Amino acid sequence: MATFTPIKNQKQTKGALLGTMLYAINKKKTTYEGQSLVSGFNCSAYTSYLEMMTTKQQYRKTDKQQFFQFVQSFPEDTDLTPQEVHQIGLEFAARQFPDYEVLIATHCDTDNLHNHLLVNSVSFKTGKKLHQNHGDLIQHRRANDEICLAHGQPVLESYHKGQKKKRALAGEYRAAERGESWKFTLIKAIEDALLYSTDRKSFIQNMEYEGYKVQWSDTRKCITYTCPNGMKCRDNKLHDETYLKENLEKLFEYRAEHGFTPLTPEPLEGWLGQVEKAEKLSGDLISLGKNLESVGDAPPPLTSHSWTDSKQKQREARKKLAQGHKLQREQEQEMDLTL
Repeated sequence: MATFTPIKNQKQTKGALLGTMLYAINKKKTTYEGQSLVSGFNCSAYTSYLEMMTTKQQYRKTDKQQFFQFVQSFPEDTDLTPQEVHQIGLEFAARQFPDYEVLIATHCDTDNLHNHLLVNSVSFKTGKKLHQNHGDLIQHRRANDEICLAHGQPVLESYHKGQKKKRALAGEYRAAERGESWKFTLIKAIEDALLYSTDRKSFIQNMEYEGYKVQWSDTRKCITYTCPNGMKCRDNKLHDETYLKENLEKLFEYRAEHGFTPLTPEPLEGWLGQVEKAEKLSGDLISLGKNLESVGDAPPPLTSHSWTDSKQKQREARKKLAQGHKLQREQEQEMDLTL
C-alpha cells in the first residue's frame, strides 16, 4: 500500500526549486539497471526547471509559492518493480495535475521505493495558481488508492478528517495502521541524508529536500528536527547515540579530513584500519606464495662461484702433492706454467 504525503518546503525561491529538482533527479537515486526513472508530465524532464520558470514569467506570477512537492512511498515488501512505481507516479500526475508541469522521479536507492513529484505552482494552460488545502490532500489520497488498486496493490481503509482513532497528521499518514512511527521515519530520513552529505550544510539541505527542518546551532547542545507533520524531536530522543550532535560533528570532521564520496563506505580509522591493512598484506603474501608454488618448470637459480687467487691455488696444489695426492689436469697445467 502506498502512502501519499505532501512535503512542506519552507523556502519557496527559484533557487530552492532548482535545488529540489537536482536532488530529486540524482542519477545515483533514480537509476535502476541502467534505466533512468525520471520523467516530465507536460514538460521535458531535464528542461523542466526552464519550462516552469517560462510559464511563471509568461503569466507574471514569479513570486511567492514556486512549487509543490509530494511523495508516494511504497512498503519494503512491495512486489512492484521500480518501473511500475514510476508508472504509478506518472498516472497520478496526469490525473491530479492535468494542467500543470510535473517532474516525477523514482528513488530506488533506499529500502522503500518512492516517487518525488514536483508540481509547478502556475498552470501552463490557464495561468491559474495552484492552491492546496486539506480537502485537496484527501482527494489526492483517494486517487492514489484507486491507482494502486488498479495495479493490484492493497490500500488502507478510507481516511476521514475528524476521526480520532484513524486520524493521522500529514507526515505520519496512517502510521499506526502500518506499524511504523514518525520517529522511525525521521531516523530513516537522517540515514538517507547522511549517505549524500559531506558536511553540516549539505546534510541540512538534504533533510530540507525531504521536508524536514533542522535547527543546528553552535550555541545549542542538541539538534532539533521538525518533521513534515509538524512534530519536533531532539537528537537525544532518537534512541541511538549515532545521531547526537557531537557524533555527527565528528563524522563530518573525519569526512573532511579523509575525503568522502557519497554512497561509499566510510574509511576505517585507528586499530581497525591497521587490522585491515595487515589482513590485506597477509593476503598478498599468501597469494604470492601460491603463485610461486604453481610455477613447476622454473629453472633452478644460478649459483654464484667463489673465485680464489692463483697463488692460493698453487699452494693448495703443492700441499696435495706433498700429501701424495694426484693432481687434476687443470692443476697440473697450472703447476707447469709456474715451473
